[in-house]
Amino acid sequence: MKKYFWLSIILLASISCSKKAADNTASSTTNSSTTGSSNCTMPLALSKLNSVQMFPSNYALNQDISSASVDPSSSAIISNLGSTGLHPDFGSIYGIPFTLVCGSQPKVSITYRKNSYDGNYGDQSDPGPYPIPATAPIEGGGGSGDSHVLVCDVENNKLYELYNASKNTSDNGWSASAGVIFDLTTSPNRPAGYTSADAAGLAILPCLVRYDEVASGKINHAVRFTISRQNTYAGYVSPANHLVSGTGSLGSSLPMGARLRLKAGVDISGFSATNQVILTAMKKFGIVVADIGSNMYITGAPDSRWDDSDLHNLKNITSSDFEVITMGTIH
Repeated sequence: MKKYFWLSIILLASISCSKKAADNTASSTTNSSTTGSSNCTMPLALSKLNSVQMFPSNYALNQDISSASVDPSSSAIISNLGSTGLHPDFGSIYGIPFTLVCGSQPKVSITYRKNSYDGNYGDQSDPGPYPIPATAPIEGGGGSGDSHVLVCDVENNKLYELYNASKNTSDNGWSASAGVIFDLTTSPNRPAGYTSADAAGLAILPCLVRYDEVASGKINHAVRFTISRQNTYAGYVSPANHLVSGTGSLGSSLPMGARLRLKAGVDISGFSATNQVILTAMKKFGIVVADIGSNMYITGAPDSRWDDSDLHNLKNITSSDFEVITMGTIH
């Protein structure tokens, strides 16, 4: 489904709870006005984000895999990846942005279509309306690349994600190649073979590295990452449910949904406190193949508080420091 990942400078994560445009100059922007709902203001929405459980604790990507068995193909797969360093595909001004809304956010129509970038996956998508503000940032600014739009309703625990999205000029609605609504209170249960706003059919926001999580001292989920088409096998493993046309071979390449775990013996003590939180999560929850792109690119949300130079020290961790956990049935 997806074309190659584009690294782009994007708008920072925005927070919106009303028709009034929010200030997008920093990811921690707040709008203290109420939204017609007496119990949801922007400061409250921000605090609610940290308490929103992104799917139940027993959801596969929220489970501790530190003791999971190693896949028999692990050595061949890791060898095929080479010694590629981790690349944080996020920072102070780039990454995949998201928008927070309250329950009173007006919903707008969604039109599914194809364009010069990709096709129309409306038959695998959830129909609108979606509570997407007119000011919601588009990944990459909407000019190129996957153009994701992510919106989380923090009052109703709903996540709305669009792929290849654009704002309509004729009305308040949006157009996209694909869109999904996730109920964050239950584990996803999409039909086998269905895509989402991500190539693997997974939700994006729950697997992003977010500054607020790192600042809290822990990340409690797997981290999204990409691999090249030649390192991708055309299949998927649970909890993914969609494959891409990878050109890699079975036994030496990764299907969508496969998880890598940072080896327990890798010494992370020399990294900053920020990077130790990220790397500790990779030992406990791993990283999950979610899309075609550059090898070992981990994705996160933009935030002006990230120290880009420090994040790039993660490149000293390479693919050879990881192992593939047992993948199970490849579809």
